[in-house]
Amino acid sequence: MSEEAGGRGAVLVRRAGGALGEGVLAAVVAAAVAGVGLAAFGTVQWPAFNSSHVTRALTTVGQVVALALLVGAIVLVRMGRWPALAKLLSWVGISGFVTVTLGMPLAATKLYLFGISVDQEFRTQYLTRLTDSSALHDMNYIDLPPFYPGGWFWVGGRFANLTGMAGWEAFKPFAIIGLAVTAVIAVVLWSKLIRADWAVAVAAATTAVTLAYGSPEAYSAPLVLLFAPALVLAWGALYRPGEPAAATAGGWGAVLGTGLFLGVAAMLYTLYFGVAVFAVCLMAVVAAALALRERGKAVRAQRHRANAGAAVPGRWRTVWPILLRLIVAGVIAGLLALTVWFPFLLKMLGGTIPKSGTAFHYLPDGGSQLPLPMFEFSLPGVFCLLGTVWLVLRVGSSRRAQTLAIGVIAIYLWCLLSMTATAAGTTMLSFRLEPILYALLAAAGAFGFVEGARAVYQVLNEPSRMRLAAGVIAVIGAIAFSQQIPHVLANEITTAYTDTDGNGERADRRQPSAVSHYRAIDAALLEQTGRPRDQSVVLTADTTFLAIYPYYGFQALTSHYANPLADFAARSAEIKRWSRLKTPRELLDALAHSPWRAPDAFLFRRSGDQYTLRLSEDVYPNDPNVKRYTVTFPASLFEDGHFRATDIGPFTLVVVHP
Repeated sequence: MSEEAGGRGAVLVRRAGGALGEGVLAAVVAAAVAGVGLAAFGTVQWPAFNSSHVTRALTTVGQVVALALLVGAIVLVRMGRWPALAKLLSWVGISGFVTVTLGMPLAATKLYLFGISVDQEFRTQYLTRLTDSSALHDMNYIDLPPFYPGGWFWVGGRFANLTGMAGWEAFKPFAIIGLAVTAVIAVVLWSKLIRADWAVAVAAATTAVTLAYGSPEAYSAPLVLLFAPALVLAWGALYRPGEPAAATAGGWGAVLGTGLFLGVAAMLYTLYFGVAVFAVCLMAVVAAALALRERGKAVRAQRHRANAGAAVPGRWRTVWPILLRLIVAGVIAGLLALTVWFPFLLKMLGGTIPKSGTAFHYLPDGGSQLPLPMFEFSLPGVFCLLGTVWLVLRVGSSRRAQTLAIGVIAIYLWCLLSMTATAAGTTMLSFRLEPILYALLAAAGAFGFVEGARAVYQVLNEPSRMRLAAGVIAVIGAIAFSQQIPHVLANEITTAYTDTDGNGERADRRQPSAVSHYRAIDAALLEQTGRPRDQSVVLTADTTFLAIYPYYGFQALTSHYANPLADFAARSAEIKRWSRLKTPRELLDALAHSPWRAPDAFLFRRSGDQYTLRLSEDVYPNDPNVKRYTVTFPASLFEDGHFRATDIGPFTLVVVHP
């Protein structure tokens, strides 16, 4: 028995090692393709995306070439020839597809989708923080560990250090290269789970919909790409109908893979980690129910036999292997999660979480209804409908269909729970799960198309050109959807051209915003404080400045992006109190007795003889969930030798000298 277990262990090690080696090689190829592609795009002075169709046209050309490489890979696999070349073509094809689909429309700007606006502002601030230092730290507050997982941003910071870029500038290339690498890893993972030709097709389908609907949130998109194959792994770990109920020897490679995915999810994005855990636990419940049903059948069959035969295991022994695998996957995930969560959890033990103003206080229209993309009148809608039909038809006989169906059900259950949570004054941010739903249905749609085409082929007595016709339809459909991706992302791409970047320039060559004065403000701060940027705290409502330069902020943009340990509401109240003081001496005394590290400088907007800050407060359940208001400081409050005021463009920089 021990020799058998040892043999299985050796096989597991060999398989895991082979998959890991192939994944690393594929990642290197993808990084090279994306890096070279972005560098090549950057050598030409392209027109802005929002004022010319040139980059749109070249994007379509590049997509067709990339899809041709993927088709070539599928053909070689089906012919059974040159497997190494087939793998290389699939890796180059899918990484090239990601690179050209995102990189070409953004070729004339240094900014990523959505520029440095709204949500992308605090993400850029996080990357800038972890570019400045490799130590995990809150993106804004000087004395706090991070609340948002720093995995993606930490790696991005090392990328920025390696390339010599500022954090804001590294965002775009790192996001695109990261998506290209993850897409190729998804191909490798799918190829270990299903037929190699199907793996390329399914990975291409999920990559396309992820780029269209998930790419603006660059740090969560890699999880979207890996979500479906990770669930297939999890189902393989938890539901093993051919294995004796008491056995625990099989499925450990899948358990390891599941734990790794959950751990990486915890390191990248808390919401998707929660959804993934929810889906895997739902799988465990379904697997246990199926196992108990099979046990019941065995018990009834045994009662009708004259010879009882082997005893049927009890209920506990039936479900124990499932529970054990779930626990082991959870332990692996927990250990990985602690690498980014431990500092916050440790700090939280001595503090309290505020009851309002959290990241869950957001309910847009999309979060108030169930997403039903399969009933949208569009090409992806038809594809999702095909996937839905396939799931219903094959859920009783296909493990792949069972996996994806449980994943889809988990998404809808989460949405319903999120809507229910609104009665308790919060949400579960279900509107952000649409990219995962699209990816799961796209994977199902790919399987549905392949199996449906095969069924039609057989019903029509296998006409010689049927397979070719199905292939042509698939390729035309892929091209049709792919060339629409830049249109789906048109607003996000346009913002990348209209926002002013860290160099004070707009990529569309129009007049830059007040951001163009940031360089002078930074120089004045360094000169007047005499300290490195990461040793100064700045109170400002122009938090884009903190996204470009790694100064710490006294207050975050909104409570929804603020660290819960920072006590956003109390800080805002303190700022209001400071603005009502009468003399500079009172202000200096208030700063000296601040409950938090007081600002070393104020960056105001100037309005006559007053200085203003435009702050925000949480007004959930209203939509919009943020109310903006202005706090006004009289200029006379800083007329003291301990304050040095400098006018720079529309700003006034006030440096505090205690």
